[in-house]
Amino acid sequence: MRQIHIEPTANPKVMKFVADYNLIPGSLELDRQSDISEIPLAQELFNYPFVNRIFITANFIAVAKEDSIEWNMVAENLKNIIEDELLANPRIYLQKKKQLFPVYAEMTPNPAVMKFVSSRGILNGFVEVKSRDEAAGVPLAQAVFEEFPYVTEIFISDNYVAVTKDDTFQWHEIMTPVRSFIAEYLQNGGKVSDIEPHQHENPVEKIINRDYTESEKKISDILTEYVAPAVENDGGKISLIEYDEAGKTARMLLQGACSGCPSSTATLKNGIENILKQFLPELVEHVEAVNG
Repeated sequence: MRQIHIEPTANPKVMKFVADYNLIPGSLELDRQSDISEIPLAQELFNYPFVNRIFITANFIAVAKEDSIEWNMVAENLKNIIEDELLANPRIYLQKKKQLFPVYAEMTPNPAVMKFVSSRGILNGFVEVKSRDEAAGVPLAQAVFEEFPYVTEIFISDNYVAVTKDDTFQWHEIMTPVRSFIAEYLQNGGKVSDIEPHQHENPVEKIINRDYTESEKKISDILTEYVAPAVENDGGKISLIEYDEAGKTARMLLQGACSGCPSSTATLKNGIENILKQFLPELVEHVEAVNG
């Protein structure tokens, strides 16, 4: 673990937190108006309202506080935060300075799944790895599985990686190291997938291996226009598998963050089913979900 020791300064408002290695080339001065979107350490420190300025240079971080609180009440907490953040990402400001591969974390409706989004494209299409045993041919998934034993599934699509975890940790405990690992893997040119990704235009084609009927095409068009964009924004994918004309039932395939999500059933019943009934009342009365 990165060890930090606390060192007072001549200014009673400023405390230094000193590391045993150089944190950054040059120096960096930040206040609450600074852009800290790519500096997780600064984000964490500025979560404390009494912190008003941060100065980083060489091997230390100097934190300036308001007069409303004493150092003996908060210095140890700040030290712990700095140690945790340096453990996750010891190279402060390196990503932003070199304008490398920025990645941010985004919550999804599934509490087990976090979406890690890049401003650049990662994959033309999507791949889904449902277990460690299925990771062969997807180097990014293999690397994440190897680094983080609590990761159970990975869904890679376009510009994001949706990661499913087990119950060992909460996301606020592990989000930063996972984000940093994925960002560093991508910015170092790591291969994402050696297998051909599925294409978004008709992702169930490989599953059902047939053309849609006229009714199915109508249902799929509604899903594509009104449902799919919101689901994909949450790190998942929804597609029509088949349509039971006798029972007026549309069966959906859920993938990514949607697969196994506790809210999936409610979402289908209260949202997608209502949309299909509204636009295609003569075709759809029921919706069923199949987890991919």
